[in-house]
Amino acid sequence: MGERIIDANEKKEDSFDLNIRPSSLDEYVGQQEIKENLRVFIKASLMRNEPLDHVLLYGPPGLGKTTLAHIIANELGTNIKTASGPSIEKTGDLAAILSTLEPGDVLFIDEIHRMPKFIEEVLYPAMEDFEMDLIIGSDGKSRSIKIDLPPFTLVGATTRAGDISSPLRDRFGIISKLEYYKEEELEGIIKRTSHVLEMPIEDNAAKELAKRCRKTPRIANRLFKRVRDFALVEGESFINKKLTMNSLNRLKVDAYGLDNVDIEYLTSLIEKFNGGPVGVETIATSIGEEVSTIEDVVEPYLLQEGFIKRTQRGRVATDKAYNHLKINHNDSLF
Repeated sequence: MGERIIDANEKKEDSFDLNIRPSSLDEYVGQQEIKENLRVFIKASLMRNEPLDHVLLYGPPGLGKTTLAHIIANELGTNIKTASGPSIEKTGDLAAILSTLEPGDVLFIDEIHRMPKFIEEVLYPAMEDFEMDLIIGSDGKSRSIKIDLPPFTLVGATTRAGDISSPLRDRFGIISKLEYYKEEELEGIIKRTSHVLEMPIEDNAAKELAKRCRKTPRIANRLFKRVRDFALVEGESFINKKLTMNSLNRLKVDAYGLDNVDIEYLTSLIEKFNGGPVGVETIATSIGEEVSTIEDVVEPYLLQEGFIKRTQRGRVATDKAYNHLKINHNDSLF
């Protein structure tokens, strides 16, 4: 699969967007309930002069879990150390990270569900008692040493909460699910980005972008930056609706935020398999994609928006999919 502009997973270009990331709870748009609860928990921990309870943030990619982790550290007035689950391969990797922590620091582990099981077990005493047991030396001469750690707050982020083991999940005092964003919230994010990047955008253009970014701030910011490129090359000093529509058409992102891969999936489902039911492996083969890509990247949004249904017998296209592709329901049967 080529690079998809509407893929919510983080790309290299997104990591350079630190300047458009909000740095406080007041600046952070959306996730109102999580935000207000965190505000209380952070304030209480500061008043007690104790570390904040460990926090688990889960939900689809691109909704702001990493941003929230940085905001938690900012609001606590401490430093943040970051790591990702797959990069912690040995006990020594975890020990190296934990040994650099200062009292009250935030340790952010992204994709925490992908951490090896034996690392997870080393993390339990670190989370509960702020200590770590290490085995040093080789067979026959090995010994266990206990390392005291400063009190810290672990913030874990995952797109797959179901893959986290119960013992690890139980050690988080604060567990929050991030929801998809409303269009008006996304408009607010786009206008904030437009202000930070000093490229004005008209209200109706911001509204159009908000409709097409799959309810996801990361995609909203990415689309804004691509439309800004078109504006710059065409010599425009601001972004209007006409420019936005032309840019998104050239980027092949339609009115629902669907791109070529989504359209190919739906077209195949309807025209090759009479709208289903059909197994995901069969669809994947028919459009030349990996099954994991279909399940993790393509289908979640199509399901969320009601273009397909999952049944015991396979995937089924809904009336909404037929209408969107302008295919008569009866035509696909012949």
